[in-house]
Amino acid sequence: NMASDSNKGLVYSASLDNNGIKYVVRIQAETKGGTLSNADGKLTVKGADEVVFYITADTDYKPNFDPDFKEPKTYVGVNPEETTKEWMNNAVSQGYTALFSQHYNDYAALFNRVKLNLNPAIKGRNLPTPQRLKNYRAGQPDYDLEELYFQFGRYLLISSSRPGNMPANLQGIWHNNVDGPWRVDYHNNINIQMNYWPACSTNLNECMLPLVDFIRTLVKPGEKTAKSYFGARGWTASISGNIFGFTTPLESQDMSWNFNPMAGPWLATHIWEYYDYTRDLTFLKETGYELIKSSADFAVDYLWHKPDGTYTAAPSTSPEHGPIDQGATFVHAVVREILLDAIEASKVLGVDKKERKQWEHVLANLVPYKIGRYGQLMEWSVDIDDPKDEHRHVNHLFGVHPGHTVSPVTTPELAKAAKVVLVHRGDGATGWNMGWKLNQWARLHDGNHAYTLFGNLLKNGTLDNLWDTHSPFQIDGNFGGTAGITEMLLQSHMGFIQLLPALPDAWKEGSVSGICAKGNFEVDMVWENNQLKEAVVHSNAGGNCVIKYADKTLSFKTVKGRSYRIEYDVTKGLIRQ
Repeated sequence: NMASDSNKGLVYSASLDNNGIKYVVRIQAETKGGTLSNADGKLTVKGADEVVFYITADTDYKPNFDPDFKEPKTYVGVNPEETTKEWMNNAVSQGYTALFSQHYNDYAALFNRVKLNLNPAIKGRNLPTPQRLKNYRAGQPDYDLEELYFQFGRYLLISSSRPGNMPANLQGIWHNNVDGPWRVDYHNNINIQMNYWPACSTNLNECMLPLVDFIRTLVKPGEKTAKSYFGARGWTASISGNIFGFTTPLESQDMSWNFNPMAGPWLATHIWEYYDYTRDLTFLKETGYELIKSSADFAVDYLWHKPDGTYTAAPSTSPEHGPIDQGATFVHAVVREILLDAIEASKVLGVDKKERKQWEHVLANLVPYKIGRYGQLMEWSVDIDDPKDEHRHVNHLFGVHPGHTVSPVTTPELAKAAKVVLVHRGDGATGWNMGWKLNQWARLHDGNHAYTLFGNLLKNGTLDNLWDTHSPFQIDGNFGGTAGITEMLLQSHMGFIQLLPALPDAWKEGSVSGICAKGNFEVDMVWENNQLKEAVVHSNAGGNCVIKYADKTLSFKTVKGRSYRIEYDVTKGLIRQ
């Protein structure tokens, strides 16, 4: 329905035909000079010196963290006619200048936390972005463009994921139809997770909260899925989700790609990640821990306790790739991650010693990673990997990234086997895939290969407006790219802060400020001639800080609110000032 909204505006009200969600859009014009008329559903402005159009929109949807599904209005909350009217009156009363100032201050408060400068003496030309991309694809260096791409990912997350709203979906907020590719949904087998890889590391903790709320909406329906499908405690989700608590496998679909009961535990690892970056003990105690604990319980119950005493995942898949298996590496890697998170969380809170003992027992007896006949980290329980396979999903490297159970530091042989996989898979594929492999090469401390993946992502997986292409447009590659650049400069997933762990030769000089490490540390760095010059660590939560660079280690206690300057000398190592 469309109607006049006072003599200056129009109001559109409607509802979606498949689920009845009500939505309202209001448009109002404010003019300086000239005339404004409103007739037959049209606003007409003549002879004005200036016209400002104000737009407000809302739906009647509200998240429900405890749905019982007996009430047909389970996800219905506000009246969008009332909310949009209130917002409109408020906006018009303030005027354009005040609204713009509010917007800028709100946005800049997040965006300006991080600065990145690569090869400051060598800048790109002041050309339109499509031309710069064209030149970059032809091999012309443009470090300014690389900085822009990094910050563009942060802009996208700030703009599409703020507290109180829904998380960024496959297209962020930039989809222009009611329906679209993959139903514009939340794909839980990497896509929504990848959207949030850069959140905490690039100093955007607030942007993580919509994902936390989304996960909370999945728990109660996910408990029914866990029990009815798998006879398990806890909760889980499946390959596709939505804002109405959908947690089951897709109906009438091929289970070789659609079967992913570890989607729930993977999501739950982000709960621990948020705590680990923020060290918000109240969040962990009141919100996070139960989500992690119940997810770990599901993982334990899902596993098969074999006669030899080991635990394996049967049946299991490597999502979207390969056969049904009796122990897919991906599933075991996710189980390891959620159990480690649950163990650590229970220790932090000093609770659930009995449950912790069970988690530790299962973790110790989980079927180990295996290296195959090509020297590769095996994707399945049997050695059937094909070195010519260049499939876009590299699920079995979950332990490298986003997990932390495979690392050059702690498991060098497994890390070497992971490199074999990445070499086999190649340096191409879809945009989001190159974003993932960029992070994995960074985690393997190969900066030059990570830079190759970043270059390929920009050249071959990026549209002229810098959006990631699958194709069609899919935003996760942008977020994966931004996260990967951060991983090249700083890593903290192994219990210490590693400075410049995957710095490529191409980034000879540079500086970065405001990127974050777990433990709630902010880090600034300057490097010259591909070598760290100095770093400043800002401690936002106190606690012990362990810094590693090259083969040197520096450990010191910190005080909340204090900053610590560190210099690097080739002969003396890391020196705290």
